[in-house]
Amino acid sequence: MRRKLQRKFRLRGFTLKVDALEEAAAFLDRFPDAEDDALDLLLDELDKEPLKSSILDRDAVRRVVSLLVEAEEAVDAASPAATSARSALRVVDSFVVPRFHYDPIKKVFYEHTGRLSFHGEAGDKAALYRDRYQVLLQRLARDKYFSRPAFETVMTEFDSCEMTSIQSLIGCTGRRWIMGVISQLEERQFYLEDLTGAVPIDLSNAISLKPLPCFFVENTVIVAEGELLSNGIFQVNTCGFPPLEDREASLSLLMGLDFFGGGVIPTEETLRLSSLENKAVNDMFVILSDVWLDNPEAVEKLGVVLDGYESVEVVPSLFVLMGNFCSQPCNLAFNSFEELRLQFGKLGEMIAARTRLKEHSRFLFIPGPDDTGPSKALPRCALPKYLIEELQKHIPNAIFVSNPCRFDTKALPLATITHQSHLCPLPLTVQPIIWNYDHCLRLYPTPHTIVLGDKSEQKAFKYTGITCFNPGSFANDSTFAAYRPCTKEVELSALES
Repeated sequence: MRRKLQRKFRLRGFTLKVDALEEAAAFLDRFPDAEDDALDLLLDELDKEPLKSSILDRDAVRRVVSLLVEAEEAVDAASPAATSARSALRVVDSFVVPRFHYDPIKKVFYEHTGRLSFHGEAGDKAALYRDRYQVLLQRLARDKYFSRPAFETVMTEFDSCEMTSIQSLIGCTGRRWIMGVISQLEERQFYLEDLTGAVPIDLSNAISLKPLPCFFVENTVIVAEGELLSNGIFQVNTCGFPPLEDREASLSLLMGLDFFGGGVIPTEETLRLSSLENKAVNDMFVILSDVWLDNPEAVEKLGVVLDGYESVEVVPSLFVLMGNFCSQPCNLAFNSFEELRLQFGKLGEMIAARTRLKEHSRFLFIPGPDDTGPSKALPRCALPKYLIEELQKHIPNAIFVSNPCRFDTKALPLATITHQSHLCPLPLTVQPIIWNYDHCLRLYPTPHTIVLGDKSEQKAFKYTGITCFNPGSFANDSTFAAYRPCTKEVELSALES
């Protein structure tokens, strides 16, 4: 068993000291009938830990073992899969999500190698738009309505939706389909751009392909049907967003590439995790947005929420607390960082006082648009260590990650971001994005669930199989949401006034 342990740890890039090896072996002895599963879970948890070195000592292993043992002891005997389901939780920071480029010649994605700079050059900005366009173009090329027929057939121009590049429009007559990025190269004149050129467009008489609540704004990619007029303007008759592709269809074509950033999971492991998720019928994530720690009323209401879940039979496995964490923007004019640090410490005390939640739930913190950070650009870095040190003394296993998806979505319907396969397809002048990390905002392949937290009305709905919800603003109207991964059901909740 000791040799097997060492070999498995080496495969994950870890080296065990003697005392760490004994600690891991003692943990596996607790599961004589499921040693392999227990070892996999231990390694998965260690992968998520912010380790200082790949050489593990007793303390590093014991910290994770304690977490797993506590979870195992908390499980109802009638639901033995719950421990594994909880331990299978994996949180991925935006800045470790791998970047992929599409090769239109070989028709494959390949992973970017090398370091990504936070301060990009001009070419990186151009690559941002090129990569966005290529992701949508390769998806469109597989759509049965827009792909070229495999065999030559007799078709009228109204039967065919074959795409034409903008460069190829020159000299063409009649109805054509093109796909391009909406841009404003000249004042008050919109263009469509693709990888071959740009053409001015007239949208005055255009109608949408479907009656969807979509926003056609600069930087979005659209599919347009129309005709090139003699004055060089493309008269758009019909336009819409590129059609969606089923998640499973996308995954089957990606040949095991890790677009999510959580590591490539073998088919057997995927089936096992799926089974665990389906059995964890009582598992729940509680999500709150706008948790203002400097607002006594909001903190008091948070205590009521925690008390309520402390008393339920099966406590939630995860609490997601989304910013803003302060009622005032944490900008250069903000001078209360020490006070905010202490407020995070008081939050840690509040959570620690609920014994069952501290032992059996994880707490995930995601910064909001006005929380402290190096810039307003997306993705946002995790909350700085200075602010969270006091909280971590009480809740050492709290998770602090970046925010790839927090922006004002009141005017950006779900249809827009899903069809664009991007969380923020707005002009960079409206919402800055770190050029080399634009891929962190992609929604490709299509996700199972999207959470959009802002100050707009609390709501939940499904769109083409995607569960989407806004938990509401907890500080403003006491609203929050509970999400069940097993069924993908959303329970919209609120405290009584």
